[in-house]
Amino acid sequence: MNLSVDFAGVRMKNPVTTASGTFGSGAEYGEFVDLNCLGAVTTKGVANKPWPGNPTPRVCETYGGMLNAIGLQNPGIDVFVDRDLPFLQKYDTNVIVNVCGRTEEDYLEVVERLASQEVQMLEINISCPNVEAGGIAFGQDPKMVERITRRIKEKAKQPVIMKLSPNVTDIAEMARAAEAGGADGVSLINTLTGMKIDVHRRAFALANKTGGMSGPAVKPVAVRMVYQVARAVQIPVLGMGGIQTGEDALEFLMAGATMVAVGTANFHNPTATADVIAGIGRFMEEQGVEDVRELIGCVR
Repeated sequence: MNLSVDFAGVRMKNPVTTASGTFGSGAEYGEFVDLNCLGAVTTKGVANKPWPGNPTPRVCETYGGMLNAIGLQNPGIDVFVDRDLPFLQKYDTNVIVNVCGRTEEDYLEVVERLASQEVQMLEINISCPNVEAGGIAFGQDPKMVERITRRIKEKAKQPVIMKLSPNVTDIAEMARAAEAGGADGVSLINTLTGMKIDVHRRAFALANKTGGMSGPAVKPVAVRMVYQVARAVQIPVLGMGGIQTGEDALEFLMAGATMVAVGTANFHNPTATADVIAGIGRFMEEQGVEDVRELIGCVR
């Protein structure tokens, strides 16, 4: 039985990685999950310098999921290269570094620093607000998506995955813009913008007022968007959004994703990634499927 896939020229032993921001850079989960069993580890967002993140409270529960307004808190590229990357390189798994920034130059600085590192892929978080364009997210304007993708591809030594925001009118248009800019793959969905009000305090549950909604409640939206994008572009799709089980992951694969990422489930089940891999394997065995690639995009 073969679970391996090829994603933009990188061989993955199975189609499962972690969703950025839910797994740290691996060390936090190392005692619960054998990182060697994962197709890849996708790191928390890395910026050109340390980001403090948003004020607290910045996480709250909601029906079928959670809201977060962490603000991409991270120690910056220097600490990542000196501390986190050496830890990940001890394991037999691919490393996908998630890159964030507030300006195009921020992204490019990180991409250039990673060019000489043993990193297999880059995932570019274009849901970040572009301070040079009045705060609109990079991923909400197709011209901006194509432009930043092209600039990153000029500097990157590794394959580039553009992480798409679902907070747009037409997700397929954004995917086509990333492809036009030279992206090697796309990942989706990032979180949906949401809000929660504490009626007893008559106040917002999050200090930021709004936050990113993730978890099982977003899965039907995510599967639909993955299906649309997989049919709009020729580059591979990394699907995510509410995956908790092997069957959840299989929905994304059948919709057209080549790989999947497990995110929010890690918070309440630290072995979620391994459980999803095992679940895919059991399904294949029960259904007599010899190669996971037979399932990718099988729903038309």
